[in-house]
Amino acid sequence: MSDSPAGVGDLLGVLAYAELTAFLRLAEDATRHAPSLADRAALGDLAATEYAHFRLLHDRLASLGIDPEEAMAPFVGPLDDWHTQTTPGDWLEALVKAYVGTGIALDFYREAAVHVDAETRRLVEEVLVDEGRSQFAVERVGAALKEDPTQSGRLALWARRMVGEALSQGQHVAAARPELAKLLVEAAGEDITRMFARLTEAHGERMAAMGLTPGP
Repeated sequence: MSDSPAGVGDLLGVLAYAELTAFLRLAEDATRHAPSLADRAALGDLAATEYAHFRLLHDRLASLGIDPEEAMAPFVGPLDDWHTQTTPGDWLEALVKAYVGTGIALDFYREAAVHVDAETRRLVEEVLVDEGRSQFAVERVGAALKEDPTQSGRLALWARRMVGEALSQGQHVAAARPELAKLLVEAAGEDITRMFARLTEAHGERMAAMGLTPGP
């Protein structure tokens, strides 16, 4: 039996569904938006990594006696809503979403993993490894902005809108799943509002890495 506190099933469930949807969305973006075969292959590699992470989380849930589908079910609506509201219109928007949007989500899950059992914490840390997503997105977006600096404004607005949606959905999830919210509060040693402020600060750092202005 696991010595994890209540809420570990929620944490693994939301992370598993996040990884599954990341796989599906990256594969879709590779097909729809990648401007070259090399870019399509690179995004396909990232998608394959996300699916491998999903399988690890799926198996961990099963090993704990938790039905993976049931564990993911509460998070289908919020995560699908976020993806629907942040569907990229082109290649650069897809890259910003893959780096900035996924990054703030991973920060959220990393915070919640502080107080789970050691084996689960190691798994969460493993699946949250960047795997080259940041470098790929920063390089591609940086090159595009160097070629056409006028893209900066719309991409900055896109990123701010996307992260605003992510924070809103995260708050809804935390409110609906009190045991998951408890993990987050225990990890922070403070209230959820302060934690989200910290996540927003990390978002600003990612924006700067891409050459975008975080904004107010």
